[in-house]
Amino acid sequence: MSKLYIVPTPIGNLKDITFRAIDVLKTVDLVLAEDTRTSGKLLKHFEISTHMQSHHMHNEHKTVETIINKLKSGMSIALISDAGTPAISDPGFLLTRACIENNIEVDCLPGATAFVPALVNSGLPNDKFVFEGFLPVKKGRQTRLLLLAEETRTMIFYESPHKLIKTLGHFCEYFGEDRLVSVSRELTKLYEETIRGTAKEVFEHYTNKHPKGEIVIVVAGKK
Repeated sequence: MSKLYIVPTPIGNLKDITFRAIDVLKTVDLVLAEDTRTSGKLLKHFEISTHMQSHHMHNEHKTVETIINKLKSGMSIALISDAGTPAISDPGFLLTRACIENNIEVDCLPGATAFVPALVNSGLPNDKFVFEGFLPVKKGRQTRLLLLAEETRTMIFYESPHKLIKTLGHFCEYFGEDRLVSVSRELTKLYEETIRGTAKEVFEHYTNKHPKGEIVIVVAGKK
C-alpha cells in the first residue's frame, strides 16, 4: 500500500536512530534524501540498500508532483533529511501537504530533533515555548526581532556558526543584555556543549571563542 513515511535520522550520534526507522528504510521502495552523499553514509552504516533520490529545498517544488505520482502507483516512500526530523527547518512540508491533498497516508515516526534537547538543557521554562527556526537574514529581520522582544514564552532559534555572534548581538540590542540565553552546539556529538548566561555574557563568550558546528539558541521570554 502506498504511504509516505517521515523518518527522523540522528543529529550526530548514530545510536540515536530507532529500530523502527531502520526497518522502514529497509522495506520502502524509495528513500528521498536531502543530500544523497550524506544519507548514503548513514544507510551504508546500517546496511540499507534501498534506492535513494534527491529531494531538497532547491528542487522540492519541481519534484513533488513526480513523487505523488509514484505514491499513487503503489510505491512506499521514506523521506529523510541530513539530520533530525524532516520538515523542521528542512524540506518536508510541501510533500506532506500534497500527500494529504491526494488522500495518501502519511506516517511520521518519532525521533531525533535538535531543539528538544537544547530546550531541556537550557534550564529555561519549557511548559510553553515558541519555535522560530532561522531568523530572516535581511528583509524582515528587524520587524521579527521587534515583535519577539514582547514574546513571553521561551523562544527557540536555529543558527549557523558564522552568524551566531551577529544574532547574539541583536538579542542584546532588541531583547536586552540581561535576557537569559542558552546556546547548545554540536548536540549528541563528541564536542557537544551548552553555554548559558545573559545575552551579553554569551555574546562575549563566543566573541572570544569562535563557534563551530550546528547551533540551537534558547532565549527566555519577556517577564
